[in-house]
Amino acid sequence: MVLDAGLRAPYMCAIMATLSEPIAPESGATDACAATRGRPRAFDPDRALAAALRLFWQHGYEGTSLTALTEAMGITRPSLYACFGNKEALFRKALDLYEREKLAYVGAALAAPTAHEVAERLLRGVIVNLCNGNDPQGCLGVIATVACGAEAQSIRQEAIARGASAEAALIRRFVRAREEGDLPNEYDPLAMAQYLQTVLQGLSIKAGTGAPRETLERVIEVSLATWPRGAAA
Repeated sequence: MVLDAGLRAPYMCAIMATLSEPIAPESGATDACAATRGRPRAFDPDRALAAALRLFWQHGYEGTSLTALTEAMGITRPSLYACFGNKEALFRKALDLYEREKLAYVGAALAAPTAHEVAERLLRGVIVNLCNGNDPQGCLGVIATVACGAEAQSIRQEAIARGASAEAALIRRFVRAREEGDLPNEYDPLAMAQYLQTVLQGLSIKAGTGAPRETLERVIEVSLATWPRGAAA
């Protein structure tokens, strides 16, 4: 499932990403590199991008050097620039790939029939991502938002903008829930969206510090126990 422009956001590692009008997915790395100077490629762009994603995910944007990237991707610097652009452009492509592959559950969560189910599907979905044992710990979007230093400021702003897009999508969903009587009137959709994003991002940070799954699941249970239900629930 491909995320659209509204589901972009760190976290949501939770959400972090697109929930409004569906859009066609961006062309893949293969398309972007297919016509590079008309010569056959000596590497698989999709595999190279996946390797870059994993490295950024493990070490963050600033902690990942071009030398480490070219070694992990199995390409030379000229090939990296020709196919993906500079380091910043490569990170953005890696973040797009992360959203498409790791945050695909978000769309289904937002389509849940009640606000409580939306929250539950997002919270349980992020746990599956964070605790699958195959990927680096933490959320790439959240990692990017806490990046510091001059080099990472544009990347940080990109991640923050994606997070704001995700928050706006959640707000719209909870406004609808309140209009339908599913979310009690005394609950502010903005505050509920911000609360949920805060929990999701906090889970990502806890996972990044090595917290076990059991700890994260207890946080989810407490959050869901305090989440309001509509009159019909």
